[in-house]
Amino acid sequence: MGRCDGSDERPGGGKQYDRAPLTQGRFVFANAMKEKMSSPHPDQNIDHVRFYRAPDDNRTIAIYIGGHFSAFDRFPPFMETEDEIRHVQEAYKVADPTLERTTKAHVTDNGWPLQIIMLERQKGAITLPHYHVPNEPLPPLPTRHQILMCQSGRARVGIFTRQGVSLGDVFLEPNDLLLMAEGHEVEFLEPRTRLIEIKQGPFPGTDADDKVDIAQVTQ
Repeated sequence: MGRCDGSDERPGGGKQYDRAPLTQGRFVFANAMKEKMSSPHPDQNIDHVRFYRAPDDNRTIAIYIGGHFSAFDRFPPFMETEDEIRHVQEAYKVADPTLERTTKAHVTDNGWPLQIIMLERQKGAITLPHYHVPNEPLPPLPTRHQILMCQSGRARVGIFTRQGVSLGDVFLEPNDLLLMAEGHEVEFLEPRTRLIEIKQGPFPGTDADDKVDIAQVTQ
């Protein structure tokens, strides 16, 4: 089980690092999108889940989900009307569709470009063949979101705002997951540590064009 904390221990010690020049974000945050980037979930006491927030406006910078996640009831899917309940029963072939409220967790806000949904179902449960369509345009966010999943070994991920404020470290172990909306650094802690990286495309063509280095980090 991975660990996340807000310690100030960083390679080389100290409170501040000089980095390559920082480029301003390509887009402007609309007020509505700022609200969407702040999760409505009361996350102070959720086992194996941690939200990392910006100190200035409380926007969500990263979401850690540990491999032993079980807090489905804290992130229930939107399922209120009879039509919605009927759809779940037909699409997923479940005897009691209301059980989705305790076996399916929508962890991310609906407005985020990468959606994390946790599923736990019994043997024999199925979904009908389907695909997903972009019914709404992507929001004008200043960054592309990214997910790291740990397959083996152990890694430390430092979490930062775009302005370089350190929000602490996440220690990833097998089956842990981390969604990052802004700054991060990764340190591999064990031999043959393997992470899966998932991020929004399209890839711009070169590694230099794919990222913006943070000029200065503060604790």
